[in-house]
Amino acid sequence: MTLPVADKYNIEFGDVTRAKFDWLKSKEYAGWVVFVDTNTRRDCLPLIEKFLDHPRLLIIECAPGELNKNLGTCQELWSQMFDGGVGRRWCAICLGGGVLEDMSGFVASTFKRGIDFLQIPTTLLAQVDSSVGGKLGVDFYELKNSLGVFNDPIAVWIDHRFLRTLPAREIRSGFAEVIKHALIADAGQWGRIQKIIDLTVVDWSELIPASVNIKREVVLEDPFERGVRKSLNFGHTIGHAIESYFLETEQRLFHGEAIAAGMIMEAWISYQLATLTVSDYQLIESYFLKLYGHQVILESSFDQLFALMANDKKNDDHRINFTLLAEPGRALINQFAGRPVIESAIRHYNSLAVATE
Repeated sequence: MTLPVADKYNIEFGDVTRAKFDWLKSKEYAGWVVFVDTNTRRDCLPLIEKFLDHPRLLIIECAPGELNKNLGTCQELWSQMFDGGVGRRWCAICLGGGVLEDMSGFVASTFKRGIDFLQIPTTLLAQVDSSVGGKLGVDFYELKNSLGVFNDPIAVWIDHRFLRTLPAREIRSGFAEVIKHALIADAGQWGRIQKIIDLTVVDWSELIPASVNIKREVVLEDPFERGVRKSLNFGHTIGHAIESYFLETEQRLFHGEAIAAGMIMEAWISYQLATLTVSDYQLIESYFLKLYGHQVILESSFDQLFALMANDKKNDDHRINFTLLAEPGRALINQFAGRPVIESAIRHYNSLAVATE
């Protein structure tokens, strides 16, 4: 199955085969540079290594995880590219999850003013979210993705075999974005998703393309996030702040775990300030708690969380910008909430801890 992203590039689903690399060879790049982290080098590179037969091949490895998604790591990658003789007519192959794809795509897009790159996402999060739409970047000043560019790959190859290399917690993290796509744009899909409780028996060959297509249609309508693409930020205003806060603690949350908590809180704000009904809110709340459990947000963290939210790149005129839900399947962009409402949402979320005990 292939989904075109306008006339720019294709998102292709299915096994990564020699035919795909023959297509890459036909573009006659001077060399290929492959970005991996220690996990994807061990678990994922062997699935495609036999196809990497370009005479000028450079494999660059970095440490995994959000803590390493910064300019310091970028500098190391750029240095290795220079030392390895990478030129303007090379192509980068980004083999990894969301962190690696965001960062290596950014590195490729800025190296000598930009070289082509393609993405082979290896996590569920990357396959349904970060590999679609051309948003690339790194964290800076303790803010998620605060430095970056919009730039499209030449192709995205989504092979769900890579998901077999992942621990259950990584699958669950990525699934949060699948839920989000349904909540903001497809009420029917939200109804079907609520029947999924055991993530070990999901037919990803059906669910991933459906989720990707939701994001693809949003991106095609608004490639530079000036309008409807902001709907993809549901759960992320509070969720990103939570993720950044816990990144500096011993209780690090995965992206999807933080966003799941953020979606509960922002759904509650949607019930308070928009038209989301209490029954729809309760369905959202109960489903997320069932899959993701609960993480108490200490009141001592509130000032830091608000500082992070205040610096969110989506804000307008110093107001904290949200995407809220009018109802499942319909999002409201450019909604604003003050600190009292946001604090009440966090306190309400904290009160739900008893539901998971």
